[in-house]
Amino acid sequence: MASQVNFDKVVRGRRVVLPDEICPAEICIKDGVIAEIRKGNSSSFGAGLEVIDAGDLYVMPGVVDSHVHVNEPGRTEWEGYVTATRAAAAGGITTIVDMPLNSIPSTTTLDAFQTKMDTARDKLYVDVAFWGGVVPGNEGELRAMIAAGISGFKCFLIHSGVDEFRHVTEPDLRTAMQALQGTNSVLLFHAEVDQPIGTQTSTSPQVYQTFLQSRPKAMENHAIQLVSDMCQQYGVRCHIVHLSSAEALPIIRQARQLGLPLTVETCHHYLTFCAEDIPDRATQFKCCPPIRERTNQEHLWHALEAGDIDMVVSDHSPCTADLKLLDTGDFVAAWGGVASVQFGLSLFWTNAAQRNLTVRDLVNWMCVATSDLCGMGHRKGSLEVGKDADLVIWDPDSTFTVTKDIIQHKNKVTPYLGKVLKGVVHRTLVRGNTVYNSGTFSSQPMGKMLLKPTTK
Repeated sequence: MASQVNFDKVVRGRRVVLPDEICPAEICIKDGVIAEIRKGNSSSFGAGLEVIDAGDLYVMPGVVDSHVHVNEPGRTEWEGYVTATRAAAAGGITTIVDMPLNSIPSTTTLDAFQTKMDTARDKLYVDVAFWGGVVPGNEGELRAMIAAGISGFKCFLIHSGVDEFRHVTEPDLRTAMQALQGTNSVLLFHAEVDQPIGTQTSTSPQVYQTFLQSRPKAMENHAIQLVSDMCQQYGVRCHIVHLSSAEALPIIRQARQLGLPLTVETCHHYLTFCAEDIPDRATQFKCCPPIRERTNQEHLWHALEAGDIDMVVSDHSPCTADLKLLDTGDFVAAWGGVASVQFGLSLFWTNAAQRNLTVRDLVNWMCVATSDLCGMGHRKGSLEVGKDADLVIWDPDSTFTVTKDIIQHKNKVTPYLGKVLKGVVHRTLVRGNTVYNSGTFSSQPMGKMLLKPTTK
């Protein structure tokens, strides 16, 4: 018999997703960390020890969403730490990584990073790490931010959508890459560059094709070629965020063949929606780069399965409803961003289950790879002794409908409204603490800020 003093809590189930197999197991937790994993469900524990029995539900590592815009401080009417992390908890996400924009100030200096952390303190229902930003002229800040625990950096190769986060030119990029050499940090790229568009066959701003034709695949393709070239020249870890254009996949494959340290993500909206199905005036679907054609989507799925795309994230980028211009339906002028952080696990599972993909695939693409990207693979992303006890207990067979009343993020405009999804989250634990349980949240925020160790 195991003494109750050895552990604070035990989570057991018949379908526990371990790195080597899915099997009956008991996850024994002490001080927020996985202290022991016992395969089988035969242990007896002392009276008074909390034992959570998941039965036939999946017990899985908590999802790590490495692409979330929280927008606090500065644009808290768009989103905030309380609402974003509650939404994450409700979706089985135990860690998010906050983007350096669209908050004010942008996280492009050490002082701004400190401001961001001061703002986030005591508001987090899940753990939060932070991306910094690379903008023209801030190369002198980068190493100090790395030393302070920033997970890495993001830059834009085209206007970011907000004036205070300026995009970099090729000379700016070279300066930043030189500053990052030897740091083992990673530089994330919004990979679009301005290109001649040519003649558009659609000109009405209320028609989705007008917007789609204004952001052609060539904008991504040329940008990703530039990233590959810079990655090869400087040897700095590079990452392509929100890949939309399947035409860029040969460039990515060639970079991999050269052994370059280049990783790639795509997003749930690119794997779920296709351009042919987006109605006129439905600006809730607008994002940059855009949702593309059905054949393009199929190529993205095949690339994910082949390993050319490493991970799937939300790119949760909300705004207030008025900025979506739902009244006029103007795709050209509306804010580009999809709000979805709460539904990533279910979105992916709904699609994956139709493609004979497995829960292990989900863990690899939404837990392991995303943890490694942000420098947290030593403590997040898998159920192993010594790692944080971040767990999600969920039902892969039940369904639910996305309605406004269940949405936890601040603004409820989302293209997923009304969609029936498969995979219901029952319980989310962060470092052993239950932060979400069948519609109820912990009485206090229990998440922590995560700082990347400089030696990892």
